[in-house]
Amino acid sequence: MKQNRQHYLLIIPAVILCFVFFLLPMMKLLWLSLTEQQGMSYWYILTKPIYLRSLLSTLLLSLVVTAASLIIATVVGLFLTRYEFKGKPVLVAMLSFPLVFPGVVIGFFVIMLAGRQGLFAELGLALVGDRWTLAYSISGLFIGYLYFSIPRVVLTVMGAAEKLDYNLIEAGRSLGANRWQLLRDITLPALTPGLISSGSICFATSMGAFGTAFTLATNLNVLPMTIYTEFTLNANFAMAAALSLILGFITWLCLAIARRQGGSSLGMGG
Repeated sequence: MKQNRQHYLLIIPAVILCFVFFLLPMMKLLWLSLTEQQGMSYWYILTKPIYLRSLLSTLLLSLVVTAASLIIATVVGLFLTRYEFKGKPVLVAMLSFPLVFPGVVIGFFVIMLAGRQGLFAELGLALVGDRWTLAYSISGLFIGYLYFSIPRVVLTVMGAAEKLDYNLIEAGRSLGANRWQLLRDITLPALTPGLISSGSICFATSMGAFGTAFTLATNLNVLPMTIYTEFTLNANFAMAAALSLILGFITWLCLAIARRQGGSSLGMGG
């Protein structure tokens, strides 16, 4: 009995950290969002176009980034798992390279690629006499988010595909199944837990990513930038708090659903 009590004492530091760094800030945000402006912040989010547009555009962007990342990374991950070729370790290392960069650096990469003096601009100037500029729009933000989302999914798909029983695939071929049927009935079901976990991480990261949006924030109206503007420029703490809580709730809900559907494989997506 005494030994069990000693074991319970070990959880005290975790409880303290959770209370100080999670519960207290969350309670403060909730208090700000409800006490200032007579608690109308949440109503304003649904009725004022600037806030509603910011929320919907962030949701749509995150969904598109997640879908594109899953499609591209699944193809790449399966290819890298099934085939051996010279330079494969270097290619895998390069694919995981974006994970080491913060969002601000990725924003600079997008500017160098699709900014006013970037490669796309020079190419457009040479071909049609007009600079192609995507960096400072939602398209540039999509490129940036895709850049750091794909590696997460590729690594997860590769980890799941390595455990795939290829005897099932050979059995399906012997029974006359074509490539699409093998992918639909054998490969994708085996990869589903990993795809759910990595997709949820991509969605949550895209919803809350700030560094890349801040670097490219010329004509961007996404939720992290709206929260930053309300807090720093407008001193509208109630609205910033309400938007933060909504952002946190959406990402938490996504991760909770993914954990329920994907089981313990959610940890693979981080």
